[in-house]
Amino acid sequence: MFSFRKLNEKVTAVQKNAPQDATFRSMLWSRFQKNRLAIWSLRFLYFLVFIALFANILANDKPLYCKSGESTQFPVFREMGIDLGLLKSDGKFLLTKWQNQKFESAIWPLIPYSSTATDFKNGKYKSPFDAQDVPSFRWRHHFGTDQVGRDVASGMIHGTRTALLVGLIAMLVASIIGIFFGVLSGWFGDKDFKISRIQLIMNLLAIFPAFFYGFSTRSFIISESENSGVQALISFAIFLGIFMLFNLLAKPFERIPSLKKSISIPLDLLIMRFIEVINSIPGLLLLLASVAVLTKQSIFTTMVIIGLIAWTGIARFLRAELMRIKKLEYIEAARALGLSNRQIIWRHALPNALTPILITIAFGIAGAILLEATLSFLGIGASAEDMTWGRILRSSGDYFSAWWLAVFPGTAIFLTVTVFNLIGEGLTDALDN
Repeated sequence: MFSFRKLNEKVTAVQKNAPQDATFRSMLWSRFQKNRLAIWSLRFLYFLVFIALFANILANDKPLYCKSGESTQFPVFREMGIDLGLLKSDGKFLLTKWQNQKFESAIWPLIPYSSTATDFKNGKYKSPFDAQDVPSFRWRHHFGTDQVGRDVASGMIHGTRTALLVGLIAMLVASIIGIFFGVLSGWFGDKDFKISRIQLIMNLLAIFPAFFYGFSTRSFIISESENSGVQALISFAIFLGIFMLFNLLAKPFERIPSLKKSISIPLDLLIMRFIEVINSIPGLLLLLASVAVLTKQSIFTTMVIIGLIAWTGIARFLRAELMRIKKLEYIEAARALGLSNRQIIWRHALPNALTPILITIAFGIAGAILLEATLSFLGIGASAEDMTWGRILRSSGDYFSAWWLAVFPGTAIFLTVTVFNLIGEGLTDALDN
């Protein structure tokens, strides 16, 4: 028998969902703070983020401030403006050897060397403890030089930015794809996703033109472009756009009763089998095969490819969470109120399911950083202009006595991966308590 009292109680539970969620987050943070290792890992992560954000200011062969006569300049900040497209490039500015200039006063970065500039005076493989031809201790290569005479300390600082960007962008791509497939699989299952016959027909017809115009005709552009990752995302957008167009074309035909009849699509079965196929292929092998297709390598392309193969764990985790959440009372109350599936998913189900996903993302960032370092060590994935820890580590193989080229980047990779793993374990413990 229908009870307005029970319905009112469920409605109240839905309305109180946001405060409960906020309370849950505060409780989760309180539990997380009890894990000393996780807290110190989070603080170390803040330190890495600071280095990544201010890498150009911390390590640069241009002064932060310089004054010569009546001219006052801020070369580092001007360079940052040019890189961001806010200022116009000046050939004279780019070709100026700032360290050879004489200034009345100047403020130099902490590391007065660029990650790409070669120090011809000291040359290659200069140890941190060797005698160095520098005007003062301030200008020493404190981490030594690499195989072409570049400052290793500057390379480590700029490599921090690359490492964090790889982890964050790769997992951003993985999260978008994983959340999309996880929602479809976990919420709709094998019986709840229904489309009309004409929609099914039109989607099947859309497969060939979507793949042809999205990827086949643009394969040369993707492989030859310097921004292959961006071109791949454009192709993916074209692929989805064609499917949307075919679904719009199906609308007029739904007036025909025989074509309007609904059919259940076993999304959970199809998605899980697709995930199993991807997981059956070793990730490194799949990544190497993808990179090998591209003639021009870039770090952004590597980020996107890592994201395209790292989404399966997020999808499976979210699927399990949504299968649990959709049976709870406040979801039933939302359905009783007549809310659509989209409203229930975005307002109530997904926000409560995303907190455990942070654990998967934390471990995923660590894996992405380690995977990119492996590719750079193998000499693929990143372009020659990109400074990465793996590339510095690789240079130690050409000269085994250059211990500093192995110790510094190896330690940085180890600490960064460990930090993200400890944060992930801290979140796991906080959720389990």
